[in-house]
Amino acid sequence: MDLDLGEKRAVITGGSRGIGKSIAVVLASEGAEVAICGRNKDSLEQAAADILKETGKSILAVVADTTNTASVESFIGAAADHLGGIDILVNNAAAPGGLVMGPLNTANPEELLADIDTKVVGYMRVAKAAAPHLKEGGWGRIINIGGLAARSGGAISGMRNVALTHFTKTLSNELGPQGINVNIIHPGATRTERTGPLNQALAKERNVSVKDVENAASAGIDIRRIIESKEVAFLAAFLASPKSSAITGEAIAAGGGVGSAVFQ
Repeated sequence: MDLDLGEKRAVITGGSRGIGKSIAVVLASEGAEVAICGRNKDSLEQAAADILKETGKSILAVVADTTNTASVESFIGAAADHLGGIDILVNNAAAPGGLVMGPLNTANPEELLADIDTKVVGYMRVAKAAAPHLKEGGWGRIINIGGLAARSGGAISGMRNVALTHFTKTLSNELGPQGINVNIIHPGATRTERTGPLNQALAKERNVSVKDVENAASAGIDIRRIIESKEVAFLAAFLASPKSSAITGEAIAAGGGVGSAVFQ
């Protein structure tokens, strides 16, 4: 299927690695012009080089911090100038898994505030800066990357993903009449550059093999494996495309069928 992304212009936060980088690769492969941001210059430059090698397309890579409004506005302005406008926003910049993973007695309120500032308020900062550019074209897509912690208890930082679901529907209500669709993807356990080293460390700690660690991690997933970051990117590319015109305000899981809850 041709996703009709050849003339679209996309910006991706947290695009130097993991899911964000995979989305940048897939959108560029589909013909979109892409700009990414992240906080680490070296990682951004490496990502840009990797994407050029894989897709043959140069992308704009800008150092930016989504917890800083001026930095966000500078990135969005640079991206709009370089690309000639913005059609697609992918909000992805966040600490993977969150900063507050343990029990209440060890939970640090300042770390939770940092999580929310990055993944909730940060997404709002970027959407606020980008929305005028999407409105100008009379067409747009905003895709928020959340997490399946929104649908189950277990980690205090998971509350940020619940907030993002509400934010997504609120933006969909507001921006839909102006041709802008807004959706959220909830990835589950996803393989990224961090997965290998983390699993090796867990295997050593538990005195088991890396395969044993992966088997344990995927035991509750219907397809019995963790998701590849590019699989999340394929979904994001569809939602970013004109083909997804009937889908907005939705929370879509990309976790391989993890859990047993039923959502109607």
